[in-house]
Amino acid sequence: MRTLLTGLSCATALAAASGSAAAQSSITAFGVVDLSLRWLDNGGVSQVSMAQGGVASSRLGFRGSEDLGGGLRAGFWLEGAMDPSNGTSSGQTWQRRSTVSLSNRLGELRLGRDTTATYRNTVDFDPFGDSGIGAAGHLTVVPPGLPPGGAYNTLVRASNMFAYFLPSGTAGGLYGQAQVAPGENLPGDKFAGGRIGYQSGRFNGALAYGQTQVSSDTNGENFNVAGSWSFSVFELSGFYGQIKVGDDRQQNWFVGAKLPYGLWNLRASFGQVSLSGTSPDVVDGQKASQFAIGAIYDLSIRTALYGTWSSIRNQGGASYVVGSLNDIPNGGAAPNAKSQGVEFGIRHSF
Repeated sequence: MRTLLTGLSCATALAAASGSAAAQSSITAFGVVDLSLRWLDNGGVSQVSMAQGGVASSRLGFRGSEDLGGGLRAGFWLEGAMDPSNGTSSGQTWQRRSTVSLSNRLGELRLGRDTTATYRNTVDFDPFGDSGIGAAGHLTVVPPGLPPGGAYNTLVRASNMFAYFLPSGTAGGLYGQAQVAPGENLPGDKFAGGRIGYQSGRFNGALAYGQTQVSSDTNGENFNVAGSWSFSVFELSGFYGQIKVGDDRQQNWFVGAKLPYGLWNLRASFGQVSLSGTSPDVVDGQKASQFAIGAIYDLSIRTALYGTWSSIRNQGGASYVVGSLNDIPNGGAAPNAKSQGVEFGIRHSF
């Protein structure tokens, strides 16, 4: 009898475990491996190297969700950057995104580290997706001069964030989000912002605003608006943004185009940044313009070959560069120097 009861107990436990596993959707592993041969020249100092992220930043991630019933779902997302050129990760293990969420027909509540609302307009409307040497972020995701002891860590992502997202398809094409990160006494991490947009047919447009505490008595403000229109054979996009810290101000704009042609996707952009202010780190009248052109050839739905050329012209003491300062010996471009680069690579997503 004891043996029979033990067997029934085990069967019941296995059935319960099986039912629980069935309710949990399968966990998905995903990622991108993107490597290129890159040549950079910053003010006459050049270097050839292997680089990652020419079309999309290399990454590894896991995501999953569970149906809780009544239209309620729980989910998680863990995503970290990696450098496949040497097999190492960069930064904290899951620094690109680490969130847990609850969602239903009223929207999604998301907690953790994620991209900020103000950054989405750069990455969504830049023809290069803010990746590689053609990225618009070389000019847009750069804060103006900061006060002594200041920091501005929320231009791309924020940690310890509470966020609400409108459900997809709201009011025909309305989308948006609101985010708050308390900062937990870390300089430059206290953030509050939001984004609202509308997409319908060939049009997509959004505006965003965010505020970050960069020091004990100074806030940084970030505002931008962007949009795109798809014509019959190509797409045009545009962006305007402004970052303000104290008396220092950075203004940005760019226009871009994407032209799909068979297995090819041609893309180009032109943008400009200008600075004004009084802090020691800002030379009033600094200015830079960037032009980039590139092509992607799809070998399959997951694999593509690509090539990009980009050039930045600095004026008024500016020293922006098309590649990381770490890619070039002795730092980056000297003030007013030209920065340019070419890269050819392959991207595989899974």
